[in-house]
Amino acid sequence: MFGVIDLPTYLAGLILIVLLPGPNSLYVLSVAARRGVRAGYTAAAGVWCGDTVLMTLSAAGVASLLQGNALLFGIVKYAGAGYLSWLAIGMLRAALQMWRTRREPAVEAAADAQDADERPFRRALVVSLFNPKAILFFVAFFVQFVSESNPVVGFVTLGVLAQVASVLYLSALIFGGSRLAAAFRRRRRLSAGAASAVGVLFLGFAVKLSLASV
Repeated sequence: MFGVIDLPTYLAGLILIVLLPGPNSLYVLSVAARRGVRAGYTAAAGVWCGDTVLMTLSAAGVASLLQGNALLFGIVKYAGAGYLSWLAIGMLRAALQMWRTRREPAVEAAADAQDADERPFRRALVVSLFNPKAILFFVAFFVQFVSESNPVVGFVTLGVLAQVASVLYLSALIFGGSRLAAAFRRRRRLSAGAASAVGVLFLGFAVKLSLASV
């Protein structure tokens, strides 16, 4: 039906995969907690656009080429790990600045100015695109459920279902994160601690990605 084989199994696997924490969802949650719902959805839009690009490349067979070429895989892998490390360092530097100036009245304005230069859509998009594990996932997982008799409709159906699951999950994170925003603004130590934790987690994602294999 709709070019899909064993739809219930795909949906069950999709739910489990979407719920697994990753740099995309963590970044969206961080943006929503610091800047509110609107900025959170801006970041989420970058994730959805990035996922759409990866799905399209997977359907076109580009990801299979990446999977079979160790050199290309290594280039994308280390580029992605480097970008995640750069984001992590920026978050840790911002957290350190918050710790140093947490008692100064001008901290909030300075933090707001820094957030304004963040461009969450672009960052979320790049985080999504430079994720070879995600590319290989779309190939290895999607292909199992695409009917050979109608592959185009199958890829579109699976892609739409994946995006719907992502919209629901990220929306829950965004509204949950926005509730933390007021607390972060009132408590500078809490904000600095959260930024430090996110920076450390992003460093962990970078290390994990650099150790990934084809």
